[in-house]
Amino acid sequence: MAQSIPEMYGSLVFNDKVMRSKLPKDMYKALKKTIENGTHLELDVANSVAVAMKEWATENGATHYTHWFQPMTNVTAEKHDSFISPTGDGQVIMDFSGKELVKGEPDASSFPSGGLRATFEARGYTAWDPTSPAFIKDKTLYIPTAFCSYSGEALDKKTPLLRSMDVLNKEAVRILHILGNKEVRHINTTVGPEQEYFLVDKDLYKKRKDLIFCGRTLLGASAPKGQEMEDHYFGALKPRVAAYMHDLDEELWKLGIPAKTKHNEVAPAQHELAPVFDTTNVAVDHNQLTMEIMKKVADKHNMVCLLHEKPFEGINGSGKHNNWSMSTDTGVNLLDPGKTPAENTQFLVFLVAVIKAVDDYADLLRVSVASAGNDHRLGANEAPPAIVSIFLGDELTDVLKSIENDTFFSNKHAVQMDIGAKVLPHFIKDTTDRNRTSPFAFTGNKFEFRMLGSAASVANPNIVLNTAVAEVLAEFSAALKDVPEEEMESAVHALLKKTIEEHKRIIFNGNGYTDEWVEEAEKRGLYNLKTTPDALPHFIAEKNIELFTKHGIFTKEELFSRYEIWLENYYKTINIESNTLAEMIQKQVIPSVYTYVEKLADTAAAKKSVVADISVASEAALISKLSTLADTMAKDLETLKADTAKALASSDDVLACSKAYQGTVLEDMEALRKSADEAEALIPDELLPYPTYDELLFSI
Repeated sequence: MAQSIPEMYGSLVFNDKVMRSKLPKDMYKALKKTIENGTHLELDVANSVAVAMKEWATENGATHYTHWFQPMTNVTAEKHDSFISPTGDGQVIMDFSGKELVKGEPDASSFPSGGLRATFEARGYTAWDPTSPAFIKDKTLYIPTAFCSYSGEALDKKTPLLRSMDVLNKEAVRILHILGNKEVRHINTTVGPEQEYFLVDKDLYKKRKDLIFCGRTLLGASAPKGQEMEDHYFGALKPRVAAYMHDLDEELWKLGIPAKTKHNEVAPAQHELAPVFDTTNVAVDHNQLTMEIMKKVADKHNMVCLLHEKPFEGINGSGKHNNWSMSTDTGVNLLDPGKTPAENTQFLVFLVAVIKAVDDYADLLRVSVASAGNDHRLGANEAPPAIVSIFLGDELTDVLKSIENDTFFSNKHAVQMDIGAKVLPHFIKDTTDRNRTSPFAFTGNKFEFRMLGSAASVANPNIVLNTAVAEVLAEFSAALKDVPEEEMESAVHALLKKTIEEHKRIIFNGNGYTDEWVEEAEKRGLYNLKTTPDALPHFIAEKNIELFTKHGIFTKEELFSRYEIWLENYYKTINIESNTLAEMIQKQVIPSVYTYVEKLADTAAAKKSVVADISVASEAALISKLSTLADTMAKDLETLKADTAKALASSDDVLACSKAYQGTVLEDMEALRKSADEAEALIPDELLPYPTYDELLFSI
């Protein structure tokens, strides 16, 4: 009999239910204390947990365990060890100790370190994160861990994320106590990352070198139909896609990932999955797992899941929306305005803190989503612009204006919707619209940061958000800590008023796609960091170094290492794309042009041999057009090769190298693509060396 969804959900997770049943009471309480309050975990507790984990894992078919971590590679890493331990008599027992649970030893020198580690300095450590539950996948027990070097530098994304969560927790609790809310002892940031993706047929994918090596098409004439009819968005799921989504949901549910929503997205072959929110570090782990499982399930359905930000030219790319909020251990969402937001002091303090944090560190938020792939997407009419701004909606904007101007707030926003037909229900209209062009939008009881690319880890933006908001809350605490209780209300009002006046420039409720907004943003002094090489130097700006080092999120060395790694990743990505495009043009596109020219010439000659004075003007015109395109491609190909070699030769200076790839190599690739796509549109499908956009986007 098939499992019910409640029985299936979390069945492969070492969750609270399993821990309660497997652990002695005192050990369970000690572990829960560590998870909920961040207290130190003693070795005797770790030993008890290790025994229980091993028993549960082996009962569920696991033979190995792995410390699962997130190095600076944009993918996860794992090294598998079996549970077997020889007994000396030719037999083995299944064994797993607390020491093996809490610490692992991968090779740190073989992962990106940005100069933190020399090649000969190999030792690194993984350390168990007890706040993210272990799980079973492919008969292996996966233990979420942090990753650091022998000398203690963070070489991963989890370590600084956990640091940022600790800092925000400390500062949020402090300001709440100052405001009179003494009950709260702990707050967690929560995230629900929506995930966009494309599905293409696997057999077609295998014929595209660009998809295999780069994750995106470097060539391809537009299909006759794209997304202009707006009929794919929320459309009925095709049977093959529906079957995939069904299996994906089940695999995610088994791993305790709360997949909630699924639908077709705007572009053909594009879809979205959205989970219920979770504690930030768990949500980050879950999103990494989700991306991996999406690809594995697609493979079983003879499809490929594309997570690149811009797989196809001329249609929407894929993003990832980071829904971020803060929740207390008393069950309160600190970003929930309630029914009377103008009177909700606690909410207003946290709202205004976020506004100031985003304004002060907008450059860091842009850095947190910077990548070669995302540069193709940001600013197009499918994603937020590269200018960071905040959408609040009419009601909250009016609330802040009333504070700024010391005027009474009259709530005229709540109205009942009457759609006209009697059979349709009446309901209360939301007090604010949604703005799909805003990079950072308030959506009811959370902020939705919409600039992330679909392939990105959600760790980086949440590290920035947590730290920036913690910094502002610390400033607020310093301003209010000595205020007498009877004067607190007026002091908070004055603080909110001053902060709104100084940071209202970041609030924009209009259309972020217009040229007028770009001009207006410049007048306001907002950043417009259009490309990754424009953005990344801001990561090591003095104010940002001070922010991260002050709160212990990164050391200065860790900051500069990430700066180096991200720039290297940027130019290496484009270098791979350039080499792939050059190979496709040289080995596939130009030869296919020659093949078609030869066929046309043979056709013309055959016609002439039958009727000497017959017209071959159409063949001649097409031969001439294709020959010109082939000559242009050959010339542009040599330019691309030369410029790529020149850019790569400057790699000792990662910023200069990245700018050369961004400013020259990408332009060369666009020029080459233009001729290739024009030629593709003239050549019969059976003579083309790879599947067209028609096939890729409409074959499933």
